[in-house]
Amino acid sequence: MRKTLDVITIGRAGVDLYGAQIGGRLEDMGSFDKYIGGSPTNMACGTARLGLKSALISRVGDEHMGRFIREELVRHGVEVAGVKTDPERLSALVILGIRDQEQFPLIFYRENCADMALCEDDVDEAFVASARAVVATGTHLAHDTPRAAVLKALALARKHGGQTALDIDYRPNLWGVAGHGEGESRFVESARVTASLQEVLHLFDLIVGTEEEFHIAGGSTDTIEALRAVRAVSGATLVCKRGPMGAVAFEGEIPDSLDDGQTGPGFPIEVFNVLGAGDGFMSGLLKGWLDGETWPVALKYANACGAFAVSRHGCTPAYPSWDELQFFFDRGIVRPDLRNDAELEQVHWATNRHGDWSTVRTFAFDHRMQLEEMQGYTLEKGGAFKELCLQAALKVQDGQGGYGILCDNRIGRSALHAASGSGLWIGRPTELPGARPIRFEPELGEDLGQFREWARENVVKLLVFCHPGDDAATRELQEERVKRLFTAARRNGLEFLLEVIPSKVGPVDDDTTATLIQQFYDAGVYPDWWKLEPFKTEAAWARAVDAIERNDPRTRGIVVLGLDAPEAELAQSFELAAQQPLVKGFAVGRTIFGDAARAWMKGEMEDAEAVEQMAGRFARLCGLWDAARAEARRTAA
Repeated sequence: MRKTLDVITIGRAGVDLYGAQIGGRLEDMGSFDKYIGGSPTNMACGTARLGLKSALISRVGDEHMGRFIREELVRHGVEVAGVKTDPERLSALVILGIRDQEQFPLIFYRENCADMALCEDDVDEAFVASARAVVATGTHLAHDTPRAAVLKALALARKHGGQTALDIDYRPNLWGVAGHGEGESRFVESARVTASLQEVLHLFDLIVGTEEEFHIAGGSTDTIEALRAVRAVSGATLVCKRGPMGAVAFEGEIPDSLDDGQTGPGFPIEVFNVLGAGDGFMSGLLKGWLDGETWPVALKYANACGAFAVSRHGCTPAYPSWDELQFFFDRGIVRPDLRNDAELEQVHWATNRHGDWSTVRTFAFDHRMQLEEMQGYTLEKGGAFKELCLQAALKVQDGQGGYGILCDNRIGRSALHAASGSGLWIGRPTELPGARPIRFEPELGEDLGQFREWARENVVKLLVFCHPGDDAATRELQEERVKRLFTAARRNGLEFLLEVIPSKVGPVDDDTTATLIQQFYDAGVYPDWWKLEPFKTEAAWARAVDAIERNDPRTRGIVVLGLDAPEAELAQSFELAAQQPLVKGFAVGRTIFGDAARAWMKGEMEDAEAVEQMAGRFARLCGLWDAARAEARRTAA
């Protein structure tokens, strides 16, 4: 059977709630960041980030956390055909904290959880046969039902020519040899656990563990003796992790010293959080192993991925992309606390964003001042009208990808919240309309702290009226505020769109916007998105695009705005903009909703007619954009 997958991991799938406060007791944590978790889940995501075609076999609950796990796996590119939904059980949960550099308390909530009900019937032979390798972890060998499922997967993998690997991943309390409050414990001697592991070690081509994990697998607290005990029952390559001393691989007999094993280069970095580091290590190791690299190269990948993991908050969110890993190898360590390396963190952010937004056709109805000035406007009517705008956008979207909206929270709150989960790209403004210099909407708070209340799919949008001819004080003030907003957005995991409009401030030429773009990059602002005016010349577009790509080759791209232009004029601007691959679409508002809004506010148009008119105009603009893009591609070809 053709191998369409590189690796299937099998076992735990849960939700990690990480304490956001660093240095305090878990008892005192006041807020938590939510991530997916469980070693097999982390490894599936970690290997997918490195470019492998990865899948998971597990179970999740038929509830919000189970759906979160499934959706997050999909966002990471992990195949979820092997993830079953269990209607009888809840998804697993772990609460974790960072006490200091040595204490990382955690509590497992896994009593009768969904993934522990994984059974043989959940393991499909054709699915397993499609993978080059199956990777198991120790926890699911601790109980009869999931153990049987794991053993079936391993047998099928070997039957169909796949390789097998084990991350020992010893958690004493999950084997029932330590209490609920000892989730942090990594080693408790147990002859029962040792015997249980040794029954299956012969099934693996690769076995990975810390020294303590080999102690439990080998039944001895002497590492060399334990490794030899494992070797006596398994011909697998053994990889022993040694913390800051790196890791060693043994393909044959175990020598008298760990130093005599095969090694890869280590990376001296600051330890911030060890939780999930082993899964990061394993992700890198699997990448090298399945790519056929030598063990020193595979261990280099593994050590680097482990270094990223221990330097960042969370497990899966800490793991690098393949591009990030190559950047790290090429550039080297600039500072040992990797999470505070601005250049590296920008690469991490930009190469791990979720979602395919190669096309973004956007209905912009985030306008506030323009609606407030209309005859018949009230706040209640304004909110109701924006719900009609959303209906029009969804009608055109019709479940397809590549569509978006811009909607505010002041007038359009109900529409903004209703759009969540719809599949639309959602931009949300932060500026007070017409303000120059920039002032922010009061809802953000003086410290911009209200970003913590935003839905994670909202894109922070900021409009700046600026010009290269601005006096030094105005430029400095505006750049400081843009940088502050950008930093707050990034801190809260939100993408950032910067819209610059110089034509309302002063005369423009082919260099005007490119100059502004460079100024903002020089100020340390790296927008995920740019929203730019429709230029009149190819030169203006070429210079703007060059300024962006020169500073940030990993940007999401550009959307072109409309400025209330008629459709014929927009069609011309689309034809020019579409010649630039970095322009991903448009964000147009009043051309779509202006006439409907004025009539509807005065009671001269019914809801259905307004929706129909706006949907028709939005659909025509989408058609114009798609046609312009298609023609540009034909011309380029």
